[in-house]
Amino acid sequence: MRACKGFDIREDDLSGDQARELIVLHLKGMHANSPPGSVFALDLSGLKDPSVTVWSAWRGEKIASIGALKMLGRDQAEVKSMRTHPDFLRKGAAAQLLEYIINGARERAVRVLSLETGSGDAFEPALALYRRRGFVRGEPFGGYIASAFNQYFHLRL
Repeated sequence: MRACKGFDIREDDLSGDQARELIVLHLKGMHANSPPGSVFALDLSGLKDPSVTVWSAWRGEKIASIGALKMLGRDQAEVKSMRTHPDFLRKGAAAQLLEYIINGARERAVRVLSLETGSGDAFEPALALYRRRGFVRGEPFGGYIASAFNQYFHLRL
């Protein structure tokens, strides 16, 4: 666990109720705001894959945000499952956790960090966060197929 601007960031094995509940909230939100067949969010079993590292941000005893890094190869990785608890929206938890994930990717010698997300109003806060951090829209990666709804972003490290 490492303190990060008011939030404690820790690797999360997803055994705790708060982390599991936030994953459920994330999946519900993705399905509610996406057309059928357009959701690629990882469920609990997908997040426990050995290629995935999950971190959570905490303030005291409350989870603030969750996010993951999925290794796609030797030098490419993907940001997965970024979700902020409703009690912590617009308080910097996601930005700080994203920075932590980016640093984790650098430590693993990742050269390109990518992500897939959706389109529409529900996705705008996340899109703004990714753009502010330097992610630029690009081509599908890692087996994704281009669609009118899904968007792909990349950050060269």
